[in-house]
Amino acid sequence: QVQLVESAGGLAQAGGSLRISCAVSGSIFGVNAMGWYRQAPGKQRELVGIISSDGSTNYGDSVKGRFTVSRDKAKNTVHLEMNSLKPEDTAMYYCNANLDALEDSWFHRNADYWGQGTQVTVSS
Repeated sequence: QVQLVESAGGLAQAGGSLRISCAVSGSIFGVNAMGWYRQAPGKQRELVGIISSDGSTNYGDSVKGRFTVSRDKAKNTVHLEMNSLKPEDTAMYYCNANLDALEDSWFHRNADYWGQGTQVTVSS
């Protein structure tokens, strides 16, 4: 089965930095995109940053210039470097991967997979 395993989040002070990672495993034939979304209590899930197979990136407006998403293709791992953190960055962060994968003898093309989430808390 395809699995997305996120590293532990953490607690940081405003202005500080954190880095989280997510590793994908399973019968994977192609990684189309990997990245991160987040959801704060009472709010909708929103895009943080995504990196496509060609290396192009897309970020949510609220994190542009502060967060960087990168990918280790050989390890099927995506990282999120978070700098200049703000209390409003506090949320559950979810790893997302769009994959071509084999599961239960079925080939899934452009299928979205999610991690379980990792908590990031920023204190003021």
